[in-house]
Amino acid sequence: MRAIDLLDGDLQVHGFFSLTLVNTSDNNFFGQSDDRISNNFSEVGLNSSWRLTPDVQVSAQLLSHRAGGTDDGGVRLDYGLLDWTAMSSEQGRGGVRLGRVKTAYGLYNKTRDVPFTRPSIILPQSIYFDRTRNLTVSADGAEIYLEHYDEAGSLSASFALGQPQTDTEAATVALVGLNPPGHLDAKLAPDFQAIYEGAGGRYRLGFTALHLDLRYRPGYADRLGSGRFKLTPLIFSAQYNAENWSLTSEYASRRISVKDFGPYFYNGDAVGESYYLQGTYRLAPKWEALLRYDVYYADKNDRDGSDFAAATGLPGFTRYAKDWTVGVRFDVTPQFMLRAEAHRVDGTGFLAVQDNPDPRDLRRYWDNFMLLGSFRF
Repeated sequence: MRAIDLLDGDLQVHGFFSLTLVNTSDNNFFGQSDDRISNNFSEVGLNSSWRLTPDVQVSAQLLSHRAGGTDDGGVRLDYGLLDWTAMSSEQGRGGVRLGRVKTAYGLYNKTRDVPFTRPSIILPQSIYFDRTRNLTVSADGAEIYLEHYDEAGSLSASFALGQPQTDTEAATVALVGLNPPGHLDAKLAPDFQAIYEGAGGRYRLGFTALHLDLRYRPGYADRLGSGRFKLTPLIFSAQYNAENWSLTSEYASRRISVKDFGPYFYNGDAVGESYYLQGTYRLAPKWEALLRYDVYYADKNDRDGSDFAAATGLPGFTRYAKDWTVGVRFDVTPQFMLRAEAHRVDGTGFLAVQDNPDPRDLRRYWDNFMLLGSFRF
């Protein structure tokens, strides 16, 4: 990525802008897209890094993220941190990051906001939910990291402890429904990740563990009690990179506990399951094709949602989603990129309630077509 370099390279400034048009055959995704075109998915970012000393760097990014009813595009601090490399040698380095730190979550979460670094217009929704994005994108706290290099490859590990971002209405709505009079609080969330790279980055193996402990604080005349969400995803990641193609897969097991919300809410324990298999192929220097199969189950013991439907009267297909995706990327210039994607989806498990307020209006089978233009400097 090109950058504006100031102060003899000690200060760098980068930026990007993207706009995505969305059309769906049924249901709504990123705005009112059902049989119409929605332009309510855009991203604008400005980031900078300043190396104060050889061992200390300050980095920050301001982000405007508009995504249908889940995000209004307001400017906020995406990350802002001080990175101190406490030790460094030819065999590796280690240090600590303090501030608002990007959450290590799978292979793509730390760079998910920059369109050029994603493999597709939207990441696999079975792992990287856009409807609950704010809860896992970054946290306020500290991260310790270690990196080791030798002839066998490189091993990096990090452990973070931070306060998740629960101060938005979107975070609350995603978990308890529309127009909640209350709000969410969160305990400090631990996050661990280890990634091994071998053969000069030809293959990557990763493991991520995260724990979220959220408490709902009821508001005035609230029908819900002081409920509690506990979510513990474990993510296993693998990637193989050849000269012209790449194969990536991730699997997640999510232990979920929902309790104390009272009779007007779906309480209970479950183990969710998600995975995807994705292949990309470089057709030409400026062209890349993508094929992906993406699967999400809210409860692996109730894959078709029949038990949920019997208990709530809501459609069972709201508890799962199976998404076939084909896409193409064209780098017009190193700074300007175009992407097109088509999705054929069975189920509505990753749709946002803000865009689809009445679950009885949802349709099990639906198509999604997306076109993105993105510029960076």
